[in-house]
Amino acid sequence: MATTTTPDPQAADGTAERLFSKSIVISGIRCVLAYLILPFVTPFIGLAPGVGAGFGLIIGLVAIAANLFSIRRFWRADHRWKVPVTVIHVSVITLLVVLVVQDVIELIG
Repeated sequence: MATTTTPDPQAADGTAERLFSKSIVISGIRCVLAYLILPFVTPFIGLAPGVGAGFGLIIGLVAIAANLFSIRRFWRADHRWKVPVTVIHVSVITLLVVLVVQDVIELIG
C-alpha cells in the first residue's frame, strides 16, 4: 500500500524564505565585491584591471540564478508573499543584469 504525504505548507514556506535570504545575500556580496573590495584591493595586491570584472561576472551570474531559484521556490510553495518577493527579485535581477553587461563590456573592451 502506497502512502501519500501531504506537503507541509509551513516547511515549504521556511525553505522558500531561506532561499530568498540566500539569494539576496549572494546579490549583496556581489555588490560589495564589485564596488568596495575589488576596485580598492586588487590594485594593491597587483592584480590586473580586468580581474574585478571577471569575478563580478561570475558572481553576478550566480546571484541571478539564485534569485531565479528563489522566485521558483516561492511560487511552487504557493507562499503568501510570492508576489512581493517576485517584485523584489525582479528588481535585483534587473540591477544584476546591468552589472553583468558592464562587466562583459569591460572584459571585451
